[in-house]
Amino acid sequence: MKVPYIKMLVLLGFVSSTLQMNAQQDPQFTQYMYNVMSVNPGYTGSRENLVVYGLHRTQWVGLDGAPQTSIFSADSPIGKNVGLGLQVLHDELGPSSETYLDVNFSYTLKVDDFWNLGLGLKAGGRFFNIDWSRGITDNPDIIFQQNVSEFFPTIGAGAYLYGERTYVGLSVPNIFAQDHYDEIQESVAAERLHFFFIAGHVFDLSQKTKFKPAAYMKYVEGTPLSVDLSANFMFNEKFVLGLAYRWNDSFSGLIGLQLTDQLHLGYAYDFTTSNLRNYNNGTHEIMLRFELKSAESKVKSPRFF
Repeated sequence: MKVPYIKMLVLLGFVSSTLQMNAQQDPQFTQYMYNVMSVNPGYTGSRENLVVYGLHRTQWVGLDGAPQTSIFSADSPIGKNVGLGLQVLHDELGPSSETYLDVNFSYTLKVDDFWNLGLGLKAGGRFFNIDWSRGITDNPDIIFQQNVSEFFPTIGAGAYLYGERTYVGLSVPNIFAQDHYDEIQESVAAERLHFFFIAGHVFDLSQKTKFKPAAYMKYVEGTPLSVDLSANFMFNEKFVLGLAYRWNDSFSGLIGLQLTDQLHLGYAYDFTTSNLRNYNNGTHEIMLRFELKSAESKVKSPRFF
C-alpha cells in the first residue's frame, strides 16, 4: 500500500528540518551543463551555432505526485556579439503545474584575447495552475478550495565569463516575487529570489581524455546554500562519463555519447541520500542536444561546456 505522497512529505518534514527548509521552488536538473542557458541567459549563443535541446526529468520514481519536468530550448548567435534563445519548460508537482515561456538575449563583450563576457537578459511569463482534486492530499478538505490559474511575468539577468577552458557565471532567473506551490505546507507560497553561481575548468589529461570539475550553487534567502559538485571525463571527443553530488540530497551518475557531429545523447541517474531515499527509487533524466554546426565549427574540437 502506497503512502499518500503529501502525508509522506509532511512526515519527513518533521523528521528533517533540512528538507522543510529546502522545499523545491525552481525546477532543478543534473545535466544543466548541457543547457547552461536555462541557468544563465548570458550563455545564450555562446556555442557559436544553432543549438536545439530537449530534456525530461522524472524525479523520485515511485513517490506519488513527485516532480516531472520537461524542457525544450533553442539558441543561436544572430549577429556580431548577439545571441537569441527561446525556452519552454513544463513542471508538475502534486496538484500543481507550471509552464515557463522565456526569450533569452545576450550581448558578448571581448575582454581580451582569452576572455569573453556574455551579459544576458531573459523575459517571458509563467502559467501557474493548481487543481486540488488531483492526487491524494493529507487534508481531504483541501479539494474544496478554489483552484488556482494565474499568469506571472518573469524577468531575469545573468553574466557569463568564459575562455577556451574556464567559465564563471552569476545569474538571477527571476527578479519578481511570485506564487508557487509548497509541497510541504500543501499551500500557495511566495517564491523568493534565487541566485545561481556556476564555474568550471577543463583539463587535458592526455590527447584523448579531458577532465572537467564544475560547481553549481544556488542561494535562496532564508534557506541553506544548495551546492552541486560534478566531475566529468570526455574520451576521444565522443564519450562522457561523470559523477555529481548534490549536498545533502543525492549522488548522480552521468553518461553521454556524441552520436554524430551534430547530435549528443545524455542520461543521468540520481540516488537520493536524504530521508526521502526510503520512499523512492531515484531520479531519471534523459536529454538530447542537436547542433547545426558550420564547416568551420566541425573542424574544431568540441567545447566541453
